Amino acid sequence: MSPWLISLTRNGVRLCRSMSCNYKVHYDQVYFVFGRVIANQFCTNAQKYHQPDTNFNTELSILLTNIRKELVTLLPQLQEISNYLFDERGKQIRPMLVYLMAKACNNHTDPEKMSTLTKSQGAIGVISEMIHTASLIHDDVIDAAHIRRGKPTINSIWGQRKAILTGDYILSRATIALSKLRNERVVKVLSQVLDDLVQGEFMQLGSKEDRGERFNHYIKKTFRKTASLMACSCQAVAILSDPLNQFLHDVAFNFGMHFGISFQLIDDLLDFIASDDVMGKPTSTDLQLGLATAPVLYASDQFPELDTMIMRRFSHSGDVQRAREIVDQSDGITQTKRLAYFHRDEAIRFISQLGESIERNALIQLSNDIVTRRK
Repeated sequence: MSPWLISLTRNGVRLCRSMSCNYKVHYDQVYFVFGRVIANQFCTNAQKYHQPDTNFNTELSILLTNIRKELVTLLPQLQEISNYLFDERGKQIRPMLVYLMAKACNNHTDPEKMSTLTKSQGAIGVISEMIHTASLIHDDVIDAAHIRRGKPTINSIWGQRKAILTGDYILSRATIALSKLRNERVVKVLSQVLDDLVQGEFMQLGSKEDRGERFNHYIKKTFRKTASLMACSCQAVAILSDPLNQFLHDVAFNFGMHFGISFQLIDDLLDFIASDDVMGKPTSTDLQLGLATAPVLYASDQFPELDTMIMRRFSHSGDVQRAREIVDQSDGITQTKRLAYFHRDEAIRFISQLGESIERNALIQLSNDIVTRRK
């Protein structure tokens, strides 16, 4: 059973604790009921947290070097495409999250020892970034996207077939790197990510007629496509930090889960309010792809005419423009931001249970930063 059963209702949030879970948490058991979240009821006083003086540039540079080593191949064009992908243009949020969590967990289990990153924990950062990048390549093929991270996508340069094969190659190399850890529990945790990514993509292709089911469907999809990798990667380094500390594993997973959902909610919000230049990729694409994200789903509560457009995936002439107009007229953007802040607060609440450290405070600051970012 999941350690946290969450019900979002029109008037607030009910949290039911059940800590009798094993280390492998299934998000299917976390249920969201469609409704509004009252922001003032949940927002933490973020001003009391200060940015710690910590620098991960060296470790992130080593990460890219290690990824390139994992992707060495005798096929010149495959090598060219792989090098094109990992050029330091990405946010690198996931490896940063993994490295900070690993050090925070290590400090929690042994406060007398200076926070360090073990070789196995460093490998989790490499694996998580490889899985993430491979999923982006496949997403770009499915969406026929032409821009990613401010530059042309793989499929727009080398074509769909080579893009798909490159994504498969990166996943295969990530799997090999994972097997080298020789840790069955970590392999199980990160293998779940691959299952979630595929199921999440299939969930994105469908929708629900009932509004409550529709929002529940959207949040579960968000977990599988985005938050699962963050949650499971955080859990993996916690297991490597202390294999027997179930409390530590649960804290790491739940922090990553809430952080990831908050991150994606802001991404979905920015698709409506940010510019292409700022985001480094086209905006307003979700509606054009037929996707109803949180701003639209909240808006449909005020404007039922959106229901028909959602079910036909905005396929009729004028649907996309009309849906944007409705979102602008509604409080969909505000409600999405409030829900993102709620998950930010939950992430901070979980990570605050670990012992004081520079890395724990950095995770708190990072949680605050993702809800105020502009891209």
